[in-house]
Amino acid sequence: MAKLLLSVVIAVGVILTSSFDFNRLPEEQPVKYHTEYVFVLIIDGPRYTETFGDTTYQYIPHLGNELKKEGVLLSNFRNNGPTYTISGHSAIITGRYQRLSNAGKQLPKYPTMFQYYLREKGVPKSDAWVVSSKGKLEVLGNTNYKKWWNVYKPETYCGLHGNGADYTSDQETFDKVTELLSGNNPPHLMLINLLAADAYAHSKQWDMYLKSIQKCDDYAFQLWNMIQSNEKLKDKTALIITNDHGRHLDGHKDGYISHGDNCEGCRHISLLAMGPDFKKNVESKECAEQLDISKTISEILHFSVPTGKGRVLKELFK
Repeated sequence: MAKLLLSVVIAVGVILTSSFDFNRLPEEQPVKYHTEYVFVLIIDGPRYTETFGDTTYQYIPHLGNELKKEGVLLSNFRNNGPTYTISGHSAIITGRYQRLSNAGKQLPKYPTMFQYYLREKGVPKSDAWVVSSKGKLEVLGNTNYKKWWNVYKPETYCGLHGNGADYTSDQETFDKVTELLSGNNPPHLMLINLLAADAYAHSKQWDMYLKSIQKCDDYAFQLWNMIQSNEKLKDKTALIITNDHGRHLDGHKDGYISHGDNCEGCRHISLLAMGPDFKKNVESKECAEQLDISKTISEILHFSVPTGKGRVLKELFK
């Protein structure tokens, strides 16, 4: 009887095993996030020593106090590629470091997260925006990558009156952001550039450089409050605040006036991330870099960036 029962058990096991297709294991289900909108605010070119490197936060009182409590600060965040404006922004949106013309005469070599997002989601181009005080950053809306050139381009508003020429004031840029967020259909993906800190540093105006950092701090605070007061955006929006590059440290070359090499002042920047899926009032010293931003955004909004490198910044998430 025992032998008969054992034979039956073995036979049933063989049948079950032979009928199971091990090549058709259940697919891992994507994580469902609360975040539906992602905005990246790039404060152009302040040194870490004037931002989160100064623990008194005298020039960034909102970022260092109220906003830091709302999210995760990555204090060991870096630009590990060319430390120039175009290359820094391009690294953020493509997930690849590229040495590009800093005059805005060369398109990124790889497709951008905006293009991948628009193609995969099948939404109008108005659902993704590049809004910049620097006209030359209009190149961020396109790529020269084969089969991606001139397709799935986001909307852009860059430079003087948004025509891709020269510079405009950060106030005009912020007015455009306000207009977009106040509309019936705010974009789900947007990059914002504020130029003043970088521009005044290059013009050797130390006091105005510091005042511009303070003004950008105020813009960041206004933007977060605008999000919280908008029923469409509140509790559905991630705001990532970072930089494209830093500046030379005092005693290195011409100090704060310039940037562009691999010195610590140029490479060490910061990232502060706030949103419904992120931790609050946390500082992470884990090393992270610009290539990780587009990978993290693609994870949150569920689209792919196959040409991008980097990693998902898991230390941000609850």
